[in-house]
Amino acid sequence: MLLYNSAVSGNCYKVRLLLAHLGLEYETVDVSVVDRSGRAELLGLLNPGLRVPTLVLDDGRPLAESNAILWYFADGSEYLAADAYERAQTLQWMFFEQYSHEPNIAVARFWLAYSGKPEEFADRRSRVMTGGYAALDAMEHHLEFRTFLVGDRYSIADISLYAYTHVAHEGDFDLSSYPAIRAWLQRAASQPGHVSIDA
Repeated sequence: MLLYNSAVSGNCYKVRLLLAHLGLEYETVDVSVVDRSGRAELLGLLNPGLRVPTLVLDDGRPLAESNAILWYFADGSEYLAADAYERAQTLQWMFFEQYSHEPNIAVARFWLAYSGKPEEFADRRSRVMTGGYAALDAMEHHLEFRTFLVGDRYSIADISLYAYTHVAHEGDFDLSSYPAIRAWLQRAASQPGHVSIDA
């Protein structure tokens, strides 16, 4: 397998993390998240969105969008429940991650830590910080009396939201008032096969 990857992208990290849990081997092609020139030539025939992660299976078929890749590899494994309701809940949290969480927490992190021009985004900072804290509030409320996001076991719902939550501080989000999230982050990081984002 070949993964078009960015070392700093939380979306790419989700895929690397699940593949590590599953013990699957793959090769990578590094793609810049800042310099997008050449994306059409590199990814145009594989992913119409021209985004990473993009994965090419051993048989040559491409697969894009981080959560779709997670679903594909988790299906039939311990990281995705067989129960229909729990599978729907898993999708609920993965949609939440892409709609409410990632557009705020990941965007703030990119602007501050990786864009090289954080001052250009100062006028939009308030909006993403408000949205990011709203997403963290929802997670904290849900995790207050739960070990993991869905059912009683670690799943791709957790992997999906762990990726950007554990580096939220790089976007200037303060997790000190989120004890349930901090405990959940520790549980996720202690799972067998865990790798860090910079591994």
